[in-house]
Amino acid sequence: MTDPPDSLASFIGSGEVTHRSLAVVNRTRPQPIHDMLEELFAQQTVSVEELDVPDSEENLVVLLEEGDVVATSPLKALEDEILLVNSDLYVTGAKALEDVSLPAVFEGLEETPFRVRGYPASNSEKLPLIMMSRYIEKLAWEDGVGCLRSSFQRLSRLDDERGTRKVYRKLGSTDVDVHVYGVPDWIPPKPFPGVVHAGYFGEFRSSWFVVHHADDEDARTAALIAEHVGNDEWEALWTFQHDRVSAVNRYVERAL
Repeated sequence: MTDPPDSLASFIGSGEVTHRSLAVVNRTRPQPIHDMLEELFAQQTVSVEELDVPDSEENLVVLLEEGDVVATSPLKALEDEILLVNSDLYVTGAKALEDVSLPAVFEGLEETPFRVRGYPASNSEKLPLIMMSRYIEKLAWEDGVGCLRSSFQRLSRLDDERGTRKVYRKLGSTDVDVHVYGVPDWIPPKPFPGVVHAGYFGEFRSSWFVVHHADDEDARTAALIAEHVGNDEWEALWTFQHDRVSAVNRYVERAL
């Protein structure tokens, strides 16, 4: 019998990890685009290469697992969602919730541990986690069922970040059971459409998670888990595996 997890961090790296890499096929887009993709993954276990494949599509990004293609995305999709954007797009709400999409190659990177740094060490490494957070919120909003559990480290982010505030107002119009977690440097007003869980220590301060869990088999469930391990440095992964999402949801429900 498997021992129950004793922390959110224990979920990171505890799944089955296989070697994955990305390849840009028949690139005609400018060199700086490829350079940005390489930079995004420079500190990760996922390598990035270029391939010339005759009679194949141009500007295609393929995700390889043990040498086999497991997902593909147009390079343009990565440009629009992550390479040519910054976090302000999500913080300010310039990108509406309904316009958020997830390139298939990023979905295919589930269960891949990441270690990312924030500014000033890196301008881009945290962007996959920000994109995934907003995408999971979108899944919950679209399904309109189940439970969404989100950690903000500081609850004031729900007030300071216009884009985040708009997202949670949208979620309040659904039947999703919303729970938010963090240090109570700001308390949402009574109309806030969710349950507030506040604390000053431990995982209230150190964790970053967004978990959409539902018993409905037709609902798309997902979880992002990240743990603060240094000065704006995080270890993280995301998963779409229902049993793993359920386990993360159960841990948060019981521990925080």
